[in-house]
Amino acid sequence: MTKVGFGTLNWVVLVVYLLAMLGVGVYFTKKSSKNTDAFFKAKSSIPAWAAGFSIYATTLSAITFMSTPEQAYLKDWAYGVGSLSIIIIVPILIKYYVPFFRKLQVTTAYEYLEERFSPIIRVIGSALFMLYHIGRVAIVIYLPIIAITTVSNINPILIACVVGGLCIIYTFMGGIEGVIWSDVIQGFLLLGGALLVVLIGGFSTKGGFGTVITDAVANHKILSSQDMNIGDLTRFLPLIFAGQFFNTVYQYTGSQDVVQRYQTTASQKETNKSLWTNAFLALITIPLFFGMGTVLFSYYKNTGSLPNNFNTSALVPYFVITKVPAGIAGLIIAGIFAAAQSTIASSLNAISSCFVTDFKQRFFDHKWKNISDVTLARIVIIITGLFGLGMSIYLLIGNASKTWDLFLTVTGLFGVPIAGVFAVGIFTKRANSFGVILGLICSIAVTVYVQQTNDSSLIVATVAFITSFLFSYIISFFAPKKYVHNIVGLTASTVNDKYVKETH
Repeated sequence: MTKVGFGTLNWVVLVVYLLAMLGVGVYFTKKSSKNTDAFFKAKSSIPAWAAGFSIYATTLSAITFMSTPEQAYLKDWAYGVGSLSIIIIVPILIKYYVPFFRKLQVTTAYEYLEERFSPIIRVIGSALFMLYHIGRVAIVIYLPIIAITTVSNINPILIACVVGGLCIIYTFMGGIEGVIWSDVIQGFLLLGGALLVVLIGGFSTKGGFGTVITDAVANHKILSSQDMNIGDLTRFLPLIFAGQFFNTVYQYTGSQDVVQRYQTTASQKETNKSLWTNAFLALITIPLFFGMGTVLFSYYKNTGSLPNNFNTSALVPYFVITKVPAGIAGLIIAGIFAAAQSTIASSLNAISSCFVTDFKQRFFDHKWKNISDVTLARIVIIITGLFGLGMSIYLLIGNASKTWDLFLTVTGLFGVPIAGVFAVGIFTKRANSFGVILGLICSIAVTVYVQQTNDSSLIVATVAFITSFLFSYIISFFAPKKYVHNIVGLTASTVNDKYVKETH
C-alpha cells in the first residue's frame, strides 16, 4: 500500500501541540518542586471538573481511540454496553471507596491495603502496578505510532522520540498538577478530534447522515441478535457488561494512576463531582467513538474505498490523513497522540508515587536521607520513561510485539485480582492478610488457567475478580488469630467510625 505524505501544515499543527504540552510542564515546575504533597497531590487544589477530565483522559488511551471505531466498523456497538457500567460504579466508589482513601490521606491506593491487612499486601499491590505500567508505557507509545506509520510516511522512530520524550519531560517538570492540566487539554483535543471525524465522515458520505443511519440499520451496526448469542462470547452482551464492570472497578479502585486523582481535589464532595464529570465524558465516548466506526463503514461502503488487504487497526488515521483537510488532519492526529500522552504521563507520575511512598518512605527513609523525595520521583520518571520509550523503539525496529504482549498479559493478570482484594477488605470484616495472600495466589492460578483455555479477556477479568474475592474471604476463616487486625473505620460497616492510623 502506498503511504501518504503527512504534509507541512499538519506537521506545524502537531509541533504546536507538542510544544504547548511542554509549556504546561514548564509552567508548573516551580509549584511541583516544593514537596511530595505538591508533586503527587497538587496540594488538593485541582477543580473537580479538571480532575474529572484528567481521570477520563487517563483511562482512555490512543489504543482505545483507534480500536473502538475499528470494533464498530467490523461488527457493532456491543462493547459500548460495557461503558454503561460506569453509571453503577460511580455511586459505589463515592459511598464505599473514596471515603477510605480520603480518610487515610493516602498518596497511593496501596496504603489502604497496609492499614486493612499488612505491609506485604501493600508491597504486592504497589509492585504489580509498577511492573505492569512500566510495560504499558511502551505499548501505549508503540501501537498508535505503528498504526499511523503504516498509512503515512512519518518516521516512526522520530515520532516516538518526540512524542514520548516530550511527555517524559513535562511529567518530570510539572508533577501531577502539570499532568492533570495537560490531560484537560488532551481530553478536549481527543473529544474534538473524534467529533471532527464523525462530522467530516458523515457529510462526506453520499447521502450524508441519512445514508449512515440507513446503513447502520440495514447492516445491524448498532446491536444485533448475534449479541445475545452465548455461543459467541466475544459479542455476548451480559459477559461484555460483566467483564467491563470488573475491569473498570480495578481501574477506579486498585490502579494508582486513577486513585491518585481522588486526593487532588479539596474535599470528598469535589472528588465526587470529578467522578460524575468523568462518568458523563465516558458516556459521551459511546456515540462518539463507536459512531466514528459506523460513519466510516458507511463512507467506505458508498463513497471511498480502502486499499486491498488493509489493516483496519489503522482505519481512523488512514481516513484522517487521506480525506481530512490539511491542518484539521494534523489536529486529529494530535488528538490520537494526546490520548497516548495522557496515559503515559499518568502512568509515569503514578509509578514514581508508588516507588517513593510505598518503598522509599515506608522502608528506606532513614537510609536515603541525602536525596529529596521530589528529586527521587523525578529520577524514577526519567528512568521508567526512557525504559518504556526504549522498549517501544525496540518494538518498532524488531517487530517483537508478541513477546511484549505476553509480558503485558502475564503482568496484567495480576491487576483485577488486586481489585478483588480491595473489595474483600472493604465489604467484609472477616478478611485478613493470611486469607488474602493465599486467596490471591489461588485466584491468579485459576485466572492463568482460564486465560490459557479461553480467548475472551472479559471472562478472564470476571473470573479474576470473583475468585480473588471468594478465595480471600473463605481462606480467612482458617487464619491464625495473629493475622486478625483492627478494622474499625476500615470497612463498609464502619465507614463512619474514626480510624487512628498506626505508626510504622
